[in-house]
Amino acid sequence: MSSTPSNASSTTQPSKTAAYSILVLIIATLAAGMPYQVDIKILLLLALTFTVLIAMLDGWRFTLIMDKMRSGIVRAFPALCIFILIGALIGSWIQGGVIQTLIFYGLQILSPAFFLPAGLLVCSVVSLATGTSWGTAGTMGVAFMAMGQVLGIPAPITAGMVVSGAFFGDKLSPLSDTTNLAAAATGADLFAHIRSMLLTTVPSYLLSLVAFYAVGRHYHLAQSASSTQVSELLQALQQHFVISPWLLLPIVAVLLMSLLRVPALIALMGGALLGVLCSVLGQGDAVASALNAMNSGYVSHSGVATLDTLLNRGGIINMMGTFALSFMALCLGALLDELGYLRVAMQGLLQQVKRLGSLVALVIGACFVTNGLMGEVYLSIIVNGNLFRQEFAQRGLQPAMLSRTLEEGATLTGPLIPWTTAGAFMGGVLGVSAFDYAPYTFLNLINPLLAIVFAFGGLAVLRAPAKPIPSEPTKSKLHSAE
Repeated sequence: MSSTPSNASSTTQPSKTAAYSILVLIIATLAAGMPYQVDIKILLLLALTFTVLIAMLDGWRFTLIMDKMRSGIVRAFPALCIFILIGALIGSWIQGGVIQTLIFYGLQILSPAFFLPAGLLVCSVVSLATGTSWGTAGTMGVAFMAMGQVLGIPAPITAGMVVSGAFFGDKLSPLSDTTNLAAAATGADLFAHIRSMLLTTVPSYLLSLVAFYAVGRHYHLAQSASSTQVSELLQALQQHFVISPWLLLPIVAVLLMSLLRVPALIALMGGALLGVLCSVLGQGDAVASALNAMNSGYVSHSGVATLDTLLNRGGIINMMGTFALSFMALCLGALLDELGYLRVAMQGLLQQVKRLGSLVALVIGACFVTNGLMGEVYLSIIVNGNLFRQEFAQRGLQPAMLSRTLEEGATLTGPLIPWTTAGAFMGGVLGVSAFDYAPYTFLNLINPLLAIVFAFGGLAVLRAPAKPIPSEPTKSKLHSAE
């Protein structure tokens, strides 16, 4: 390994030996532990330990390594706060009867045949309007998970639908952080970036709608959920909770605050407090009980097994495992980014790429790997945007094509990895591991694959305008000057 100076800055080129050693050890640690069901948090802790040791052998001081990890946490601090506030919001909304009201009316409208495509459309519209996949999953997603269980649709399938719809808007909305970040990271115009994404996202979305309809139709024909079961649950909801359209106001308020660009942390806290009001004024609970639900979540004692299973969730405490998982992934990602190990590994692959289709496949693959190694979609977009920006320009491609590819590779694959902030959040909120729901996130799977197929076929390729050729008078003037 190289003898990088102990006071080296983040711009110092790290050794290739250290870079490849770290990547191999991280992958080997995860691959060795997962078949034996070792908790992912422990595997990430081991991977982080190996990375720190190799970095120290490569010449980096421990104090500087800690500074780099700290910077990764600081960058993702708002996301970590959202983990806490979403837990509080879900707890207060269930305590206040908000989620129960949404389930009550939803079950009277939706059938298994149309539940999945309808849920996809609803989650898509909400995320497109608000620009937040996390807020969509934490509100509409929780209700859809409960409805899906009652209708007899397996939780991983419903979760896959929620994730697909939530990240449709996160990818396309001009209000989304990732949409703006991808455009900024590549120098693309925001709306040129969105128009570029429509070329691959629209056909992918239509295919996803068909796929979800086919799956829902299967469960409808199998009659997994009888009308009697639904009727019993509706009766139990009315018996144990006050159900009223007024209790949907916290959802409307959070959506409006998102549309008005109120900071997410304020909107979520406001929504949680509105849930407390619903609990006190609507359900007749004591103030202390309503507030404590924000911390410990809601515990149902209705005696109806299905109802208790649906509602026993939420609270800050129940998000702490997810919080710890993301915390360690962010520390690991910060080291790989700030110390330059990931850039060294990726640059070696870039030199081998010749065809456009191979380049698009490499960008999408690099974003997926970067998501897994760094634990954060934002970092993946920034790192790969910087890494591939010059290559796309040299090949005469528009920045909007790179920004589109970054979203397909980073934004859409982030929730498919359990230890990324997106994957950990979705798993924690929906109650289904990313490993389980990933096969059913049809949009997140189809879109990147379709983008690669299009690139190999020469479809949806955005070429930069050719540089103007100097006019003849200019040439004559140059010759006369000679």
